[in-house]
Amino acid sequence: MKFLDIAKVYASSGAGGNGCVAFRREKFMEYGGPYGGDGGRGGDVWIEAVDNLNTLIDYRFQQHVKAKNGEGGKGKVMTGANGADAVMKVPPGTQVYEEDGETLIADLADVGQRVRLLRGGNGGFGNAHFKSPTNQAPRHANPGQPGEEKTLILKLKLIADAGLIGMPNAGKSTFLSRVSAARPKIADYPFTTLEPQLGVVKSDNTDFVLADLPGLIEGAHEGVGLGDRFLGHAERCGTILHLVDGTGDAVAKTYKIIRGEVEAYGHGLSDKHEIVALNKIDSIPKAALAKKKAALEKACGHEVHLISGVSGAGIESVLREMAKEIRKRRKPQTAKAIKAAKEKWVP
Repeated sequence: MKFLDIAKVYASSGAGGNGCVAFRREKFMEYGGPYGGDGGRGGDVWIEAVDNLNTLIDYRFQQHVKAKNGEGGKGKVMTGANGADAVMKVPPGTQVYEEDGETLIADLADVGQRVRLLRGGNGGFGNAHFKSPTNQAPRHANPGQPGEEKTLILKLKLIADAGLIGMPNAGKSTFLSRVSAARPKIADYPFTTLEPQLGVVKSDNTDFVLADLPGLIEGAHEGVGLGDRFLGHAERCGTILHLVDGTGDAVAKTYKIIRGEVEAYGHGLSDKHEIVALNKIDSIPKAALAKKKAALEKACGHEVHLISGVSGAGIESVLREMAKEIRKRRKPQTAKAIKAAKEKWVP
């Protein structure tokens, strides 16, 4: 299935049904009077986060979403049927924006979240609604109210606990395949990964989701290479693992380039907890390795892990640190959920 994380949808709710003008005419009924029913309500447009979806590809082919109109009122004071709602099913982590792409309408981070985007029009009153002592035979009814129309922008930000960033060919896909059951494409040319890949990792009795993001290069925030739009999938991560290719000549410069792109992207990504690892150490002489580690630690200002995605050296210590940070982030959420469960009233 093709990965799609941005979609444009034209949505419209249903119009209300028209009210009915009718009179009661039956044998032996001397005073029949107005007998027209109200129109039915138009359907709403809802959006719901559901499980087992991880892409917006459905809305590449279904770009128009329309709820049903309400039925008109009928004689014998019968109200028309309400129009059926239209429900847009999306993966968790989907955000809904106005047409400008900046005004946030809804953020569906959890499975089961449901938000009404457009409200259906009310049905019109039939003539039976207007009868009174001074108007015993009203011959008018209200039309149904029109529905709402709106152009929506859907943006998917994957729900992952940790994210992998770095230059192309830094070994991110190899790392993901080493620590999880995911099997991303691995090759010896840049931009092998063209879309985010997810894998479930277990370390230190903690299960978490790790996202491998396509590589960044200098100028990515200006659209160079694949650009930086995939960085949005790291916004919900609790920690970021920054992999640096140890076989390169200037590891400190490489680190600063990626950090510059992350800071240029913004959205609080540069403030997230970062783990830096020097990868491919099995291909570096020991003397050069010590110099590169020192240069990288000076550039980032904290400890640098030495790892190899091929041999597995040093990977366990990186995973333990990631798991520790993720547990720390989950703890307040767990305490909040327990408190809410205790406060919930049960009859």
